[in-house]
Amino acid sequence: MSVLERVKEAAETLTPAEQQLIKQVIASPRDIALGTASGLAQRIGVHEATASRLAKKLGYANYAEFRAAIQEEFIVRTDPATRVRNTLQQTSEAGLITDLVSREIEALAGLQRYVDDAKLHAAAQALLKARRIYVFARGNAEALAVLIDRRLRRMGRDTIMLAGEGRDLAEQVLGMDGDDAIVAFAFRRQPTHYAALLNHARAKQATSVVISGSVGPSLVPAAEHLLFAPRTGSQDAFQTLTVPMAICNALVLAMATQDPDASLQYLETLGQLIDAFN
Repeated sequence: MSVLERVKEAAETLTPAEQQLIKQVIASPRDIALGTASGLAQRIGVHEATASRLAKKLGYANYAEFRAAIQEEFIVRTDPATRVRNTLQQTSEAGLITDLVSREIEALAGLQRYVDDAKLHAAAQALLKARRIYVFARGNAEALAVLIDRRLRRMGRDTIMLAGEGRDLAEQVLGMDGDDAIVAFAFRRQPTHYAALLNHARAKQATSVVISGSVGPSLVPAAEHLLFAPRTGSQDAFQTLTVPMAICNALVLAMATQDPDASLQYLETLGQLIDAFN
């Protein structure tokens, strides 16, 4: 079982400090794999014992075994991204755009390590079966919520954009049932109302798909389908939406691939409607 699979299984038992450690591991696996338990703990200001307890909670005999697993899972696989980064760093003096592009390329190059075709198509299939798709996001993620909501509607899917605070959300999901699905976004931290929404979806047996950054494996409750990958930039710095946007686009394309006739028919009808309205 991989490190990420172990994290997903143990997500609901992790303490806040352990969740912070997991974010660091996912965001900077190479640094963590080459460091020590005390080094990892110092990054977020917790005791070294917290890192050791996390390793044992994930099923490893000790932190050394946990670190070896990280090395096996991340170091070899990140070599292509490292080469791209090193190459682009040589020309980083060209300015801001060059630096930004290099970071985006590095993040996108590593996307396949986290989201493969199997996960993508499983999530797409679940959404295709849904009668209605609820969309939830907070903060900067709302831009992606608008994007995926619009693209789903263009494919003929019935969507409901969730907005407002607790009472508003409760009213909006009142009719949710087992034939529905929810697509939620989470980046720097678990959003307020995330747990209530996912727990309600689980109680109603509605499908849940979460698109996330490094925080993904530590989200509680866990989604049925988690599509996550680290975003460009470090956790404590400016981060962009390029990687999660790529996941959104790939998810929509996977849906179209699985049901091409219906998708194209809706798009053709949309084109005719646009002409008529114009």
